[in-house]
Amino acid sequence: MTSPPVALSSPAAAPIITLDDVLAARERFDHAIYTSPCTHSQTLSRTTGLDIFLKLENLQMTGSFKERGALNRIATLTVDEAANGVIAASAGNHAQGVAYHATQRGIRSVIVMPLTTPLVKVTATRNFGAEVILHGANYDEACTEATRLCHAQGMTFIHPFDDALVIAGQGTIGLELLEQIENLEAVVVPIGGGGLIGGIGCAIKEIKPAIRVIGVQTARLPSMLQALSEHHPVTLDPATTIADGIAVRRAGDLTLPLVARYVDEIVTVEEDEIAFAILTLLEREKTLAEGAGAAALAACLQHRTGLPAGTHTAVLVCGGNIDVTLLSRIIERGLVQDGRLIRLRIHLLDKPGALLELTQLIAGHRINIVDTVHNRAYYGVNLGDTSIDITLETRGRDQVEELLAALTAAHYRHSRVL
Repeated sequence: MTSPPVALSSPAAAPIITLDDVLAARERFDHAIYTSPCTHSQTLSRTTGLDIFLKLENLQMTGSFKERGALNRIATLTVDEAANGVIAASAGNHAQGVAYHATQRGIRSVIVMPLTTPLVKVTATRNFGAEVILHGANYDEACTEATRLCHAQGMTFIHPFDDALVIAGQGTIGLELLEQIENLEAVVVPIGGGGLIGGIGCAIKEIKPAIRVIGVQTARLPSMLQALSEHHPVTLDPATTIADGIAVRRAGDLTLPLVARYVDEIVTVEEDEIAFAILTLLEREKTLAEGAGAAALAACLQHRTGLPAGTHTAVLVCGGNIDVTLLSRIIERGLVQDGRLIRLRIHLLDKPGALLELTQLIAGHRINIVDTVHNRAYYGVNLGDTSIDITLETRGRDQVEELLAALTAAHYRHSRVL
């Protein structure tokens, strides 16, 4: 079940980064980071009731915001540290950000990735110039190996979120938002380990504290929510989610105080809601987002943020590196949920012309047949009868209901196949 919004309070402890750290990160970038567009969406504004602006970090060179923090950390290496190289553990976006910017500066990079990492991500990381080591069944085991190699070879470990310089680098997004959106009133940001929202929250709240900062986590791994509840990071049990970019089992030790200080509330979203947001971005905005990249919009589409109508709201589309196989499943599932793809099981007499009569009825409602499967021995079919599973493309739920009513009127026994 989706968790209700959690309001946060600010602790007295000094934050690990300041606005000056974020401003310094921006100076270090020296045009090496793309100032991603922040586009206004009339369609999503009508749908959500908010005034929606999409911050398209999926258009970065490596497909996500992660390269901001990676570059800020790499840019501060000493001469000796740069000579020894950098190392990271990652199964995706952080790996590519570190690899790309290290290579751009002529620095050796080693990325330890779990054995289960999809080949497309391994290949992309290698193409950006990193030495990839496949080790362990999951991120935790890969991180342990990366830490061992780091000590053994004297390299610099670049953490994906629990590093002050990485956090400050991510915070540069907040500076851009303040410049790009006039009268900005709210920012909705996905949360994994907390580095992204910690940096953005610091940048925005230190300049304009009245702007609301809202975090979004997947309901399957709400590690930051749990950490706030327990007042310290806790490790959650493993869980699978399509938002793998924010599938962090333990919130950061450095990011937790930042979230408590700068984030107004955190909400969670379900898997189907994230999938729907991915499909909405693709179909309505012609924008490709991964699961984590669509989580913030999912919260807005489901009216979870509690923001008043018309609020000038920036929504982070923080990444677009999604596996095409997963994307195809998300599209198909989204069409099913929207009523535009439906499978029916229809019983009819096993006689010449019976199928023709059925297809003529369907064609009369301007519905397209995608696939058919006949069954004569299953599903309790009577002798002399047949059952047909038929997959249909429709314009939506209203057209489906019209067809179902027509089938009933024509005395066809039918049911939906889930």
